[in-house]
Amino acid sequence: MAKRRCIAVAYSGGRDSTALLHATLAQAVALGIDVVALHVHHGLSPNADAWLTHCEAQCARWARRGLPVRLIAQRLAGSPAVGESAEAWARRERYRALRALALEAGAAAVLLAQHRRDQAETVLLQALRGAGPAGLAGMPAKVERDGIVWLRPWLARARADIDAYVRRHRLVHIDDESNDDPRFARNRLRLKVWPMLVDAFADAETTLAATATWAAEASVALNELAALDLAQVVRDGGLDAIAWRALSAARRGNVLRAWLKRSADGLAAPASLVQRLLDELPTRRTARWPHPAGELRLYRGILRLDDKRAPASPSPAKAMARETMLQIRRAGTYRLAGWGGSLRVAKVAQGGVPLAWLGHVELKARQGAEQFQAAIGRPPRSLKKQFQNAGIAAWDRDGPLVYSGGQLVFVPGLGLDARVIGLPGQALVTLHWTPGEGIPHSG
Repeated sequence: MAKRRCIAVAYSGGRDSTALLHATLAQAVALGIDVVALHVHHGLSPNADAWLTHCEAQCARWARRGLPVRLIAQRLAGSPAVGESAEAWARRERYRALRALALEAGAAAVLLAQHRRDQAETVLLQALRGAGPAGLAGMPAKVERDGIVWLRPWLARARADIDAYVRRHRLVHIDDESNDDPRFARNRLRLKVWPMLVDAFADAETTLAATATWAAEASVALNELAALDLAQVVRDGGLDAIAWRALSAARRGNVLRAWLKRSADGLAAPASLVQRLLDELPTRRTARWPHPAGELRLYRGILRLDDKRAPASPSPAKAMARETMLQIRRAGTYRLAGWGGSLRVAKVAQGGVPLAWLGHVELKARQGAEQFQAAIGRPPRSLKKQFQNAGIAAWDRDGPLVYSGGQLVFVPGLGLDARVIGLPGQALVTLHWTPGEGIPHSG
């Protein structure tokens, strides 16, 4: 016997979700599908246990009447972090739980009960927060995320229609006392602002919901434009500042936001950082800017995001002295805590330094007069010139210079000095410097 299709409904027990679950069950009977009611127990209200009991009893009554419904619930573990909004925490954890419950039930889609008034409120809140088109687009009627399709079938429905449906079918539902708590921004809007707004503008709900539709279209168009511009301004994963400056001011801002978000794995950059980059990037050749995911670095016209976050500078009392001597007897990784990284020694058949040279080496910081020979047949030149020729940014030049018997052997970023390259047949190794996790390349 073929397994029946299944759809899930997010069911808190409140007015809207109760009406949606009831309406879904009425259609499910005719369509021959099962309905799973998903209840998330947040643990934030003293009445949360009673709400779960109510939802269980309601679904049991409907099931006894022959309606194809069953309820599964999950209690959230943990609580909001210090300083975190309880509203934001509950919303994030609720959607995580709903996704897990839907997958457990075998439902590919979850129905959500938000309606047109909810959409209008969302647009207002986003506008007050200074959101752009993506924020003003509010909630999508349909979106696929993390393997689940989220559907809001009543997003174009007026709240009055849902109230009428509840009265007509005499549906019993719970009232969440937190909806009257003015600490939450949406509640303040709903309780204090919305009544006066509707009194002054009777069509506010309809027009604000229409604004969300227009903003959604604009957001899609901006994303498509950003994709076209990214193809022109991205080089080797970095943002080519020269190509970027050739765009109009509006397109520069749009593609910059898109590149920052893509580079940070979906994390949107703060508006203050975007504005700072728009102001400073056109006039800089080399610069660094802090980013929530690491550090932005501009060098030779290419902007990149380095996701290695710099740790807080240690106090002088806790600062670790840099190692000055090292014995290298074999291949392997040598951790140099004082320098904030590791020196990796690897065997090679040619192009390496004889291992015998490295039995006792000195580790030194740059002094400014060092000479480095990049290749056999080339004259030694200052490290500064060699770094510039190789395109090594200032923050990638840190690390210990390795000497043997007074001869410079290795420079981080440049490699082995050509004067120490041994002959084939000898035990040869190459060196590579790796900054430690969370250690910046340069101060």
